[in-house]
Amino acid sequence: MKYNKLGNSGLMVSEVSLGSYLTFGDKVNEYESAQIVHKAFELGVNSFDTANVYQEGEAERILAKALKSFPRDEYILSTKAFWPTGRGPTSRGLSRKHLVEQVNVSLNRMELDYIDIFYCHNYDSNTPVEETLRTLDDMIRQGKILYAGVSNWSASQLEEAIEIADSLLLNRLIVNQCEYSLLKRDIEHDILPVSEKLRISQIVFSPLAQGILTGKYQNSIPKESRAQNPNVNKFFNSLFTKESFELVRKIQTIADQYDVSLTELALTWVLQQENVASALVGASSAEQIERNIMAVSRAIPAELYEKINLTLSS
Repeated sequence: MKYNKLGNSGLMVSEVSLGSYLTFGDKVNEYESAQIVHKAFELGVNSFDTANVYQEGEAERILAKALKSFPRDEYILSTKAFWPTGRGPTSRGLSRKHLVEQVNVSLNRMELDYIDIFYCHNYDSNTPVEETLRTLDDMIRQGKILYAGVSNWSASQLEEAIEIADSLLLNRLIVNQCEYSLLKRDIEHDILPVSEKLRISQIVFSPLAQGILTGKYQNSIPKESRAQNPNVNKFFNSLFTKESFELVRKIQTIADQYDVSLTELALTWVLQQENVASALVGASSAEQIERNIMAVSRAIPAELYEKINLTLSS
């Protein structure tokens, strides 16, 4: 396992991060979740990701409990807040009230003294960015969180946040969590160059494009598959197109010439981008997370990447 520096910090994260969205406490029970976490840690993963709203908090509890057997200084646990946790107008967003309350709820639920990386799970147009950044800075100074990041923020929003933080001498954001894969490359246009300038790293989710880049979908969605889950459909449907599958077939053909699996190519390709510190993957079994971790350990010929990049640009 390789480890990369995260943003303008001294924090080193494993190239593969393990997520818990729609798995822990949903598709995967508590015992199976612990097996997955233990296998990941055994193989060098030190970065584990969840959120306060995943399975209504159950994912946080299960993940933290599974990590209890390991030394606290050897793993990085990340969680998030933004999305509604109740029906009232103050139970959502990035206001000081909601963030402080949700950090405290998450700490209690996970039985932790601190959260390693705390993410603002979306941009909040109703709350001044200064309020959000001051709140994050206060919680860092209090020791409740160690580092702050954001998820699903635009390049201009990242620039605004860093400008405000610098002007007020607040702790900077060090990481952005966003979608990135061979089939979803939007961040290359502005988020990546802006992030490099601002010294913010990416931890990317869906590097396998909801499973399309494993080769398990062939123009139709199998019954009982993860893609049938209505919570996934909103992401999956935008990728499940004739053009996507045509591109996957071209990529597969090239990969076959080098005896490289589609999964190996997809994961290692996103990690070739210098601004990407880690690829965030989910798993429904210990065997699956082992396969994904082993995939990034394969040495991929530079010539293969060159052919893939030519295919992507054509």
